[in-house]
Amino acid sequence: MLVEAARIGVLPEAFWRLSLKEWRMLTEPVGGAALGRAGFEILAERWPDE
Repeated sequence: MLVEAARIGVLPEAFWRLSLKEWRMLTEPVGGAALGRAGFEILAERWPDE
């Protein structure tokens, strides 16, 4: 993991201070697809604004 941290530019001192949540945030693949119109319509139908 330290090698991966160095590869992405995290200094060793900073690496050892990272929480597991922060480490996962730094190393997880970037984003997924945005919510499309069809997905939005399904959510809006299930949880309508009042």
